[in-house]
Amino acid sequence: MSQAQVRREGNVEISQKVPDDDDIPIDTSDDLDIPISPTNSDIPIRIPSLVIPDNSQIIQSRKAEADRLLQQGIQLYRASRYREVIQVFEVALEIYREIKDRRGEATSLLGLGEMYRNLGQYQKAIDFYQQSLPIFNQIGDRNGEAASLNNLGLAYNNLGQYQKAIDFYQQSLPIFNQIGDRNGKARSLGNLGSSYSYLGQYQKAIDFYQQSIVIQKQIGDRNGEAISLNNLGLAYNNLAQYQKAIDFYQQSLPIFNQIGDRNGEATSLNNLGLAYTNLAQYQKAMDFYQQSIVIKKQIGDRKGEAVSRNNLGLAYENLGQYQKAIDFYQQSLTIRKQIGDRNGETTSLNNLGSAYDRLGQYQKAIDFYQQSLTIRKQIGDRNGEATSLNNLGLVYNRLAQYQKAIDFYQQSIVIQKQIGDRNGEAISLNNLGSAYDRLGQYQKAIDFYQQSLAIKKQIGDRNGEAISLNNLGTAFNQLNQLEVSILFYKQSVNTYEAIRKDNKGLKKEEQQSYITTIASSYRDLADTLLQQNRIIEALQVLDLLKVQELEDYLKNIKGSDRSAQGVRLLEPEKAISDKLLAVSFDNAPALNQQLATQIQQLPKTEINKVPDYLNQIPRGNVLLYPFILGDRLEIILFSPNNLPIRRTTKISKDQLETLIVDFRTGLLDPSSEDFREPSLQLYNLLIKPIEAELVQFNAKTILYAPDGQLRYIPIAALYDGKQLLVEKYQISNLIAYTLSDFTPQPQNTPNILAGAFGGKAGDRKFGQTALPATVREVQAIANSFQNSVTLIEEQFSRKAIESKFKNHNILHLATHAEFNVGSPDQSFIIFGNGDKIRLNEITDWQIPNIDLIILSACQTGSGKLGDGVEILGFGYQVQKAGAKQAIASLWKVDDNKTSVLMTAFYAELQKGNVTATEALRRAQVSLIKSKDYNHPYYWSAFFAIGNGL
Repeated sequence: MSQAQVRREGNVEISQKVPDDDDIPIDTSDDLDIPISPTNSDIPIRIPSLVIPDNSQIIQSRKAEADRLLQQGIQLYRASRYREVIQVFEVALEIYREIKDRRGEATSLLGLGEMYRNLGQYQKAIDFYQQSLPIFNQIGDRNGEAASLNNLGLAYNNLGQYQKAIDFYQQSLPIFNQIGDRNGKARSLGNLGSSYSYLGQYQKAIDFYQQSIVIQKQIGDRNGEAISLNNLGLAYNNLAQYQKAIDFYQQSLPIFNQIGDRNGEATSLNNLGLAYTNLAQYQKAMDFYQQSIVIKKQIGDRKGEAVSRNNLGLAYENLGQYQKAIDFYQQSLTIRKQIGDRNGETTSLNNLGSAYDRLGQYQKAIDFYQQSLTIRKQIGDRNGEATSLNNLGLVYNRLAQYQKAIDFYQQSIVIQKQIGDRNGEAISLNNLGSAYDRLGQYQKAIDFYQQSLAIKKQIGDRNGEAISLNNLGTAFNQLNQLEVSILFYKQSVNTYEAIRKDNKGLKKEEQQSYITTIASSYRDLADTLLQQNRIIEALQVLDLLKVQELEDYLKNIKGSDRSAQGVRLLEPEKAISDKLLAVSFDNAPALNQQLATQIQQLPKTEINKVPDYLNQIPRGNVLLYPFILGDRLEIILFSPNNLPIRRTTKISKDQLETLIVDFRTGLLDPSSEDFREPSLQLYNLLIKPIEAELVQFNAKTILYAPDGQLRYIPIAALYDGKQLLVEKYQISNLIAYTLSDFTPQPQNTPNILAGAFGGKAGDRKFGQTALPATVREVQAIANSFQNSVTLIEEQFSRKAIESKFKNHNILHLATHAEFNVGSPDQSFIIFGNGDKIRLNEITDWQIPNIDLIILSACQTGSGKLGDGVEILGFGYQVQKAGAKQAIASLWKVDDNKTSVLMTAFYAELQKGNVTATEALRRAQVSLIKSKDYNHPYYWSAFFAIGNGL
């Protein structure tokens, strides 16, 4: 498989993992209420006081028996025992019909409909609702009529026929208005919000939920208010405004608690878990899911328990712990089978398919998707059926059985067109294009990508639009129409950056739609620009790539005014940028030639025009951006007020990664000199090609933005045969220049807050090796700097540190920290009392007064090396929290030897008028010149990251 084909796979869309937004049954105080469990909110069926037609004791006795059966059914319903409820309601229905009690008959029919809806038998449910509706109409029960119309809406909503659902809700609304049932009106408004939410019209949904809340507050309906707050959370969750979602869930939680609605409480906890899952804070998410499960088990809500177990599976799947994910999906599936929840069963089967797909066990994935498809066909879930067909297409696409994949995508599209699912149709059209792309049938691929793009523009799906633009760029790239390809890639990247500026990250379902990451779009564009020698544009893309990698890893990364500008369009590109839908396989060659001719006529200074803010980097500072490609290493060097320099070295990605591993292995062995050979080789790859320019630009500081696995090695230890790089230059790792402030910072007098993990030599503490030298380390700091505060072992807690931030400008944490491959939840800092702060929680700290954070005993890549984004993520989180710069280590240096470097570092800092970056360089050079610590193992692990000017 070629490299380009691997990249294209990253832009196949699939609604794969299905999280459960927990249902909220209404628990009313009236024992004669039958709660309805809707997708998000509902209208209860009320059994009114019935007028007995005569005084016959038999009729009265039979009616009392039917009423008792309804009560029994309600209790069984609350335990999710839907099949037993049906048996009881059927007997009640028979009695009501026998005594000609039309109201009782209609109520029983309505209740039966609700049970079948909970069992996922939506057509049967509709049949019962349709039977109850004319009876309520005939007897003049306007409330029952409105309830039947509302529940018809719920059933059609479950079938994915959202417009039909909206029509029924709209019919129920004026009836509630006429009879003055403000409670019913509020809940119909809520249900309308739910349907619009499913249609992706989240702002409309929010408007309906807000209208609902106004009424619920006026009438004192605390339960309804809590439900609407929860649903507002769901809408903002879908808009990827996760913090807003969390705020609304947190508002609903105490209300459920106050009114004793344990089911609602469990629901809000589950949905909080969903929001934290979307923020990649999986440990927090799992805590909320577990709390939800405890309550659901206590109250006997088996359906709700299955929901939260399913979501726990999703969290483990996101952590890459697929077997654990499978276990929870299986538990969820077992419960759903037991209670007869056919719709929920399809969700669990689908998610099992997803997990096995991720494990590369494609036949198992196909089996589960097929099982899900079968049930969805049986229960008439057309939307779910289309999703399963699409998912099957994706698996066959990965098996290189492209014709089979095409067949499934085509079947999916037929259904999506029938039910009016424009978003789903656009996704399947895109995937169809990808399959033809793989077959080398670029004309067909381009045609389908263009159809997908047109729909996405119409429905306002900007994320989807970016995907199709990128895929068109890839297709034209394969046809060697590079100028057209670049234009499509640019528009894709700029769309992503505009979305980020709006702080509207990927919607939940779209986060689940990528096999790899969006970062492939940026890599493709940078590669193509470099082939055309358009260097400054490529540099801009590589910088934005860093931001996108952070987004893929941490989620919800805010852009800046700089990143929002994206990549500049040249004038010839601007002229046709609004006509991209008209670009086809047939007219692209002529258009490509036109663009190429016009761009060649532009002055080089125009093509490589440098943004003003880049020229504001202080003199003596240069940007060094390496870029790893499949067959080569590209180096870009930029110095203010100069055109960028590009150098290319032929080395495969695999060869480079082997060299990186060899170098790192040598660095980790202080008894060996094996590091020297790979060190020299890496110097020749990274530095030698730009040696002359570094001298020409009078460089003193290298602002280094490593790519991929280069993040795991210190360039300070690169050797030119005579000197190490750190002996010649200050080096600071850069997160991204678009996110950096290059204004020189005043050198404040150090005011240090230091914490020590401690412990006795040879012991283990909280699962970590003891670090007794850390105590001496922080005591030495305290002795050297006035007003320093030290916290040792048990005193060194997260709470204690957080309470003292504002009084200090240097935070020194002499403790274990791990930056591991995987999710942000797998990277953390541990405190002396066992507390932890995970990587994605660092932004909870508000530390604008902190100039520098030092982690003196951390490590990265302790297992398999990834792409180093966890290191980039640490730097970003520290900077976002407010700190200017951080110093961390790439591996855990011997406890005592770390103290030696830190003592030298603080001795330099104490001299005053020196940056942290320069103090670190001087300390490292002092160890290089020492007898006992000159091996890079002791000093090169430590690197600066952030704004260190």
